[in-house]
This record gives sequence, structure tokens and C-alpha cells, in this order.
Amino acid sequence: MGLLSKQLLFMQKKTQNKEENSETHRVAKVIARSGFCSRREAERLIKNGRVKVNEKIITSPALNIKKDSEIFIDDQPITKWERTRLWLYHKPIGLLTTNSDPEGRPTIFDHLPADLPRLMSVGRLDLNSEGLLLLTNDGDLSRYLELPKTGWSRKYRVRIFGKIQERHLDELREGVSLKGINYSPMGITLDSQGRTNSWLTVILKGGKNREIRETFGSFGLRVNRLIRVAYGPLNLGSLGKDEIVELDSDILQKQILKEWSLSRIA
Repeated sequence: MGLLSKQLLFMQKKTQNKEENSETHRVAKVIARSGFCSRREAERLIKNGRVKVNEKIITSPALNIKKDSEIFIDDQPITKWERTRLWLYHKPIGLLTTNSDPEGRPTIFDHLPADLPRLMSVGRLDLNSEGLLLLTNDGDLSRYLELPKTGWSRKYRVRIFGKIQERHLDELREGVSLKGINYSPMGITLDSQGRTNSWLTVILKGGKNREIRETFGSFGLRVNRLIRVAYGPLNLGSLGKDEIVELDSDILQKQILKEWSLSRIA
């Protein structure tokens, strides 16, 4: 291990020990660790006067509070701080990735076991997409895993209706611009091509809303099935539809939380 790595690990351990031994924590951080929202969103809620601590409205996200303080958002109590956890969920088609829907359509949270803590999704899969969706009880971790700088790619199996031409795939591999939106280059492999449908493997770095559907659609190609099979180093594997499994705490610590801590120190 190099000197820089040793220094970073020492700083990480020092920071963790300081947090563990501290009697108080920033209120926005406590809200994020409850799984209610990200720290940035918590700061916005505080500035808008929607947060109470021990019956008093607060206006500063820099306020330090004790872990046993009572916190209310819009007069609703939030759950207490707990350790960071991460789940892998196989989202089926027909569910929204949102906490509630004004039209009353079913959401992934309607299908989750009742004994789970309050969870947030890491990114989204639209109504007609399926596959791997990550869920966490830590709002800050959710935001970190969504950011392009994290370097985690998203891998999809995609079925296309329409005749695919190699020049279309080459353009997508180079990156395209549609309606003022710049889409990054995609990794694309044509796995099989039939008379009416073709299967591809598509890898995205990041991922904008409906990116695969919009970009393929610009060439007259309709996506009629989209399955996310991997998110970073985490794979869908044999997880059945609508099934959820918690990531082992040792794997979470070694593969994700350690890197996350170092990124905040750097």
C-alpha cells in the first residue's frame, strides 16, 4: 500500500472515530441517515421552515443535535438514525419508482415487505422497465451512487422492434444530441437479430431519464423490453421478480462504504 493510500485510510479512520465519539451530529445528516431524503434535500426543507427539532422550527442545516432528539418534517416524525444498509430489488414492469402517485398507480414501495425501514431508490426505472433497482436507508449514499463521478455503469438487456442498422449503433457509440440534450457514448453489443426484434446489451455511464428509449427512438427503433441486469459491481443474478435481498454488510463496507468515505476525504 502506497503512502498516500495509508494517509487516506488513516484520515478515514480518524474521521469515523470522531463521528462515533461525538455526542452531536448535524441535523441534515441525521435526516439523511434516517432514509427520509438526501442531505441536500434536508437542507432545503430546513431553510423552508418545514423541520422541527424538539417542538421548535429550525432554519439552519448546520445545527448540531443529539441522536435522541425528536425530529419532525411537516409535523410527521422521522425514524431514528440507523446503520447504512443497501438492498437489491428486482423491479417488475408496471410499478412506479416513487413513494406515491397522484393517479393512484402502484409503486415499488407498495410491494416491499412491511418490516423494512423507510427506503430510497438509487436512481429510477420507469413504469415499463424492469430489473435491478438499488434501495437504501441512507439518503446521502443514494445520491452518491447516482452521481456519474462515482464511475458505476448501468448494464441493460434491450429488445428492439425494428430493423437495426450498424450506422445507428455507431452514432450511439459516439454519443448523440437530441432536443438540446447531450447523451454520452454508449457501450452497445448486438446479441441477436431476428426478422422483427433484436436483442442488445447496452452499457451506460450515468443515465438520463428514458435515455435508451429516447435515443433508439430517434432512429425509428422502438424499445419493447428493457431489463437492467447490473448496477456497478452489483448484479441482478437469479433474483426473482418482485424479490428483494439485503446486501451483505461486509460486502457493503468493503466495496462501497470504504470508497465513499475516501471520496469525501479527498
